[in-house]
Amino acid sequence: MLTDGEATATVLRTQSEVEARIRAICFKTGPPELIGAELEWTLHHTAAPSAPLSPGKLRQALGRHTPVTLRAPGDLDPPLTLPAGGTITVEPGGQVEISSAPASSLAALHAALSADTAHLIGLLGSAGLTLGRHGIDAYREPRRLVHTPRYAAMQQSFDARGPDGRVMMCSTAGLQVCLDAGTPSELAVRWAAVMALGPPLLAAFANSRHHARRDTGYASARMAAWWAMDPRLTHPVGVSDDPAGDWVRYALAAPLTCVRRDGGCWDAPPGATLADWLAGALPQPLTADDVDYHLTTLFPPVRPHGYLEVRYLDAQPAGDWFPPVAVLATLLADPATTSTALDLALPTAGRWEQAYRYGLDDPALRRTAAAVLGLAARRLEPGPFQAGVLDSIERTLR
Repeated sequence: MLTDGEATATVLRTQSEVEARIRAICFKTGPPELIGAELEWTLHHTAAPSAPLSPGKLRQALGRHTPVTLRAPGDLDPPLTLPAGGTITVEPGGQVEISSAPASSLAALHAALSADTAHLIGLLGSAGLTLGRHGIDAYREPRRLVHTPRYAAMQQSFDARGPDGRVMMCSTAGLQVCLDAGTPSELAVRWAAVMALGPPLLAAFANSRHHARRDTGYASARMAAWWAMDPRLTHPVGVSDDPAGDWVRYALAAPLTCVRRDGGCWDAPPGATLADWLAGALPQPLTADDVDYHLTTLFPPVRPHGYLEVRYLDAQPAGDWFPPVAVLATLLADPATTSTALDLALPTAGRWEQAYRYGLDDPALRRTAAAVLGLAARRLEPGPFQAGVLDSIERTLR
């Protein structure tokens, strides 16, 4: 039997082998039991939000929680997790993110992430820093602070197409919700539902109109930047009765944005896709580990990552992250609710551009958002957070 290391180092020589690898890791099926979230924010000096950040300032603020990518030379101590089990990462432009540990209920997730967020706010406040309140940096132009071969190669690839990739990397912040894929019989409907819910929920929780002290005119300038990038990297995956097959096709057709090598340069050959690599376009053979890594460089609004990683929501203020998470979890809580949510969302399933341009000013999206948020309000599980979520839903639809 191959060890995990031997398996990932295995050379893949045929498309069927690549497809089998992607299918094996993209959807882990089983009864939906766990939920997680990733809370990301832009970061600012409290007294001067437009002032640039520095890696040293972030290291000072985060202390032993500082991730490896931001470490000072010679610092070999492993980063500490947050008190409730979350981990901190720092994105290319200095955005800070908490990734929760998987939770068994909304109540458990709420308690854990609330504790970890409060701890992070305390660390930042002691260093004169504060979390942003929007899905895009309202004050500063994009500037990369984290310097790794991955980010350098990705920036080089994105810059060849235009400025939006750099904005995405260095200025945007999202709220990600992680949901189990479900049993094999549930998978196709759950996949279709989280995709169809994207436009109305993006519109409902859009809050990123201003970027670098400019009014962009968009309800979600964050999603506008992602949408303007190469559609093979950031537009939605196709939806059919075979979600794994949809993802395989997406991954094979997606361009390479970085290729790991010994040394500091991971630049990808311009225009080469994963399918091209398999066909021999690169000098090194394609391994299972290369395929796995390629999947981490794809950023559609929903990404299968063993579970369903929902990526289309703007970051919310630190005290307001929970309602969008609760809405999505509730709409995917049981097969009947998920099926109803899908039916309600289908009329506007393709209105991504209208969602980021107009938000709930788009009449069709407002109708759909009212329907799906109303369903979530009726099905929301009781708990100490219930009143806050219902109040947020009501305010969103005013």
